[in-house]
Amino acid sequence: MHRTLHILAQTLSILCYPLWIPTYGIALFCVAYSRHVLPLPPVWQGVAIGGTLLLTSVIPLTAILLLIRRGVVSDLQMNRPEERHIPYLYTTISYGFWCYLLIAMLHAPTFINIVAVGATVALALISLINRWWKISAHLTGLGGLFGGMLSYCLGIGALPTTGTWVLWLGMILALSYARLYLNAHTPAQVVSGLLTGLTCTLLPNIIAWYAA
Repeated sequence: MHRTLHILAQTLSILCYPLWIPTYGIALFCVAYSRHVLPLPPVWQGVAIGGTLLLTSVIPLTAILLLIRRGVVSDLQMNRPEERHIPYLYTTISYGFWCYLLIAMLHAPTFINIVAVGATVALALISLINRWWKISAHLTGLGGLFGGMLSYCLGIGALPTTGTWVLWLGMILALSYARLYLNAHTPAQVVSGLLTGLTCTLLPNIIAWYAA
């Protein structure tokens, strides 16, 4: 039983690896927006998803793998806080170019741009916090994705269904348990990560919505 739980926790941690989250988010946005608002051109979707994958996953992951090869980082999980400084810096810079892609080149909807900038700010914040405290990047990413989903609903004037709430809360609880089970974080680090991601992506959209 212990071995099974360990494998499940590791699998969930890999599937929800922070570098995959922006690509999940943009792909979900393309599907939902095309279905509920208006069809997005296939070329736009391809550039948005492909560009997001390149700038928030491939480039940062390549940098991390090179750091592993040089012995600066031990593995992809980077469980030791001191290993995260350089990878977080490279990733934050790459996220900045991702924001530029969405805002200046693709002219994405405002709430999506705000989510992207918020996710970049959240990454910069946990990079800073990580110098003293190992806040959960996994939960920051998932919290940011959750905030993005709520921002989407706010942007199109819709409410999440009960099933959507149950699904998202289930994902958050499952990933939180997985990170705690693997002894990667304390409960405070998990909750702080979740709130950081959620606040940085959702709160600016709420302010923008009321200011409009």
